[in-house]
Amino acid sequence: MPTVSVKWQKEVFSAVEIDTSQPPFLFKCQLFDLTGVPPERQKIMVKGGLLKDDADWSTLGVKEGQRLMMMGTADEIVKAPEKSPVFMEDLPDEEQVVAVGHSAGLKNLGNTCYMNSTVQCLHSVPELKTALTLYPQSGRSNDLDITSHSLTIATRDLFNELNKTVYPVTPYQFWTVLKKKYPQFGQLHNGAFMQQDAEECWTQLLYTLSQSLKSSASSGETSTVKALFGIELSSRVHCQESGEESLETESTFSLKCHISHEVNHLNEGLKQGLKAELEKNSPALGRSAIYLKESRISGLPRYLTIQFVRFFWKRESNQKAKILRKVDYPLQLDVYDFCSDDLRNKLEGPRKILRDEEGKKAGLKTDEKSSDSNKNAMNIDGSGESSGSAPQDAASEKQEHLTGVYDLVAVLTHKGRSADSGHYVAWVKQDDGKWIEFDDENPIQQREEDITKLSGGGDWHMAYICMYKARVVSI
Repeated sequence: MPTVSVKWQKEVFSAVEIDTSQPPFLFKCQLFDLTGVPPERQKIMVKGGLLKDDADWSTLGVKEGQRLMMMGTADEIVKAPEKSPVFMEDLPDEEQVVAVGHSAGLKNLGNTCYMNSTVQCLHSVPELKTALTLYPQSGRSNDLDITSHSLTIATRDLFNELNKTVYPVTPYQFWTVLKKKYPQFGQLHNGAFMQQDAEECWTQLLYTLSQSLKSSASSGETSTVKALFGIELSSRVHCQESGEESLETESTFSLKCHISHEVNHLNEGLKQGLKAELEKNSPALGRSAIYLKESRISGLPRYLTIQFVRFFWKRESNQKAKILRKVDYPLQLDVYDFCSDDLRNKLEGPRKILRDEEGKKAGLKTDEKSSDSNKNAMNIDGSGESSGSAPQDAASEKQEHLTGVYDLVAVLTHKGRSADSGHYVAWVKQDDGKWIEFDDENPIQQREEDITKLSGGGDWHMAYICMYKARVVSI
């Protein structure tokens, strides 16, 4: 085997043996060990040009003691990391929550999936978590009963615990207080706790928090929960038979999506839900008569809750039955058409600004003069009323205004054919846009395109409650 020397940059490597029975690629590997230059980067000058990996040594005329020239850049030496790697399990609990991107699951204490899914959906509302954090341990007002105070404290503590860990949380204290406040959630059947209605749990919990989470304002006490979830309705009630007519107003925490053979989409169900037939006494006729109640939204919340009315009482079986019909719902919901004329007028300016902002993001040209005039009109009008404005910081110069456009942020689903059985699950959108399915203690990441497939039509999970977050503009 001939021995050669190799010059690379300022260095000379002498007595390098060449095994002519092996292809030149092996020789390049030897040089890689000496120089750190990978074979694919090596350019070695030989007779006839550059040395190829599969060349025949016998044709190259390499002689004993010959000096070969090599060009090429060596790989950088891998440096040791400045900081040692930190494993997930070694992080503090709060940092693990940030790293994972979602909070913990909740252990099922025996048919408590209705409660767990409700808690996970409401826990996704940052403004509610903030209000609970500020609630004093011993600050119960005189008009608030002790069980409502205890349930508020238990909700606050459970939310805090979910924020601090990625490991399943046992909501035993919360469940104990919930049953004490609302005994129906402690019903037993054959020695086991019965499945309950998640919508009833949702409504009762929000009602309790609306009584306890009140803040003092210049105009009196205002409920944080009402500002976040409260919907104002204006209704016209008239009797076609007698000609009687009256106007009514009411507040609610959710809109109803009625389901019939004519309903295929959420918008159609909401339209039916805002109409109702009532039978009541008619002073003009002196007897009972049928009245038609037609409602419009006169005040919108930051978070819009919609219940799909899937359960009804079936006389034949003497139990709640479930409507399995498929009802599609959107990721983005516009409720402008369901609003009163006054509210529509207040929404016009913000909606124009929102369209212009979305147009700019899409690269479309917008009428800046028109946009500025809308902002000026909003400032002069001062529409800081609850019907057209979102909750805001009084110290801020700009105010946030609702637009009537909402984005889906949580879905509570039911799987099964009866309200008294089956299984409830929460599907919650995270701050980074990812969706997490909270199936009791098991959080599972899901794709956004799969969320709208929870629309019914079979025995799979189907939407029972949808929660939408308002799109706002700052003016």
